[in-house]
Amino acid sequence: MIRKLAFSAVLCGCTFSAAAEDATVPVQLVAVQYTTLSAELPAKIDRIAIKEGERFKEGQQLVAFDCVIQRAQLDEAQAVLEAAEKSKEVHKRLMELNSAGTLETQKASSDAAVAQAKLNSARAVTSKCGIIAPFSGRVVEQKARAHQYVQAGQAILDILDDSTLDAEFIVPSSWVGGIKPGKVIQVAVDETHKVYPAKVTRIGAKVDAVSHSVKVVAEVRGDYPDLMAGMVGRVQMAP
Repeated sequence: MIRKLAFSAVLCGCTFSAAAEDATVPVQLVAVQYTTLSAELPAKIDRIAIKEGERFKEGQQLVAFDCVIQRAQLDEAQAVLEAAEKSKEVHKRLMELNSAGTLETQKASSDAAVAQAKLNSARAVTSKCGIIAPFSGRVVEQKARAHQYVQAGQAILDILDDSTLDAEFIVPSSWVGGIKPGKVIQVAVDETHKVYPAKVTRIGAKVDAVSHSVKVVAEVRGDYPDLMAGMVGRVQMAP
């Protein structure tokens, strides 16, 4: 498995000098994919299948809501559609036998179309009765608990994909001419006390007007299970 790493730097009082032979730039590991999963309808949480720190697979149901009412409404919409379809077929047959007027037949067809639309709406609501993992990863933080009533839009889980970590670091804008995509650098991570080779993949499109700095994104290729999002370190850069 290839793990991509990117390092996000903060200008925490560090001084850069174009005259210096090299400089140490702070970096921080961050995830490429991360998001907050929220409820899409007001409901009581029936079950949260995953806990903080645990892993999950893409497509796995992470949260289930108590949707008894919504499912009952779905059954009702299905029954109404079936009745409307039967009425439509009857009026169509009577029309063929000249035993029903055009207006009644058209109304039966319209009723069936309306019933189909209501069924589609009920199905859409019912599909929100669970939260499915958009990608494989781990739970960072659980913001709600089982049996808790939540509103639409309320945050429930923070998740990230730790198989792909991005690395951003900040350098003075005067260095940009010497930093090109493909440049190889060495990153020392504080938590692991190890050094990892990284390759610059892209450079920010804008120079910060206040700090006169620019963001650079590097990438470490390899399988490094000891690395986690949030770790910090240093990269040795020559101006």
